[in-house]
Amino acid sequence: MSDLIDYRLEEGVATLTLNNGKVNAISPAMIEAFNRALDQAEQDRALVVIAGQPGILSGGYDLKVMTAGPLEAVELVTAGSTLTRRLLSHPQPVIVACSGHAVAKGAFLLLAADYRIGVEGPFHIGLNEVMIGMTMHQAGIELARDRLRRSAFHRAVICAEMFDPQGALSAGFLDEVVPAQGFPEAVERAAQRLKSLNPSAHRNTKLKVRQGLLSALDAAIAEDRAQFKIA
Repeated sequence: MSDLIDYRLEEGVATLTLNNGKVNAISPAMIEAFNRALDQAEQDRALVVIAGQPGILSGGYDLKVMTAGPLEAVELVTAGSTLTRRLLSHPQPVIVACSGHAVAKGAFLLLAADYRIGVEGPFHIGLNEVMIGMTMHQAGIELARDRLRRSAFHRAVICAEMFDPQGALSAGFLDEVVPAQGFPEAVERAAQRLKSLNPSAHRNTKLKVRQGLLSALDAAIAEDRAQFKIA
């Protein structure tokens, strides 16, 4: 499939393992590989599991691209927000197996999934954009507003608070936290449970539940581009 994403299909489960350096940076090439993998998963009618490397899901967008210039940055963020929208409306269940740190776009991947499993450990999960001098994009705000608990939304978005796995569970980034030795089994259990859903009912209900969020994301993506006067 790609050197950046390993695609493995087994018994109706497509595992997409990110593999882009030590922090799994989300680059334009990574997003292209992501979309190709999702295309294949749709063709295979497979449940999707997104996984990282031991100790990290992703550290976020590729900073070399983000600092190359405003055009490069907005194009990458637009592609990333569009990927988020696709994950939220994917016809099959989407699980993220968060094997450690998940920062910025890595944390947004968690917010775009149907079920999120984290592993216990000294890991950081959250949105650090404000901490590193980046004003949060509107699409990110809309996603966080919808998926995070109200008590954590302002702390995460405005104050750039980073959470340990248990804190991320309380905030709404994760649905389950398990010990490292039980992590693969927990992912397998979740996959088997979600595989048992009626595919049509899952897809249609997901789209109904998220109709407002998807519409808000469409408007936010356009707004983010308009701020840079990009058609």
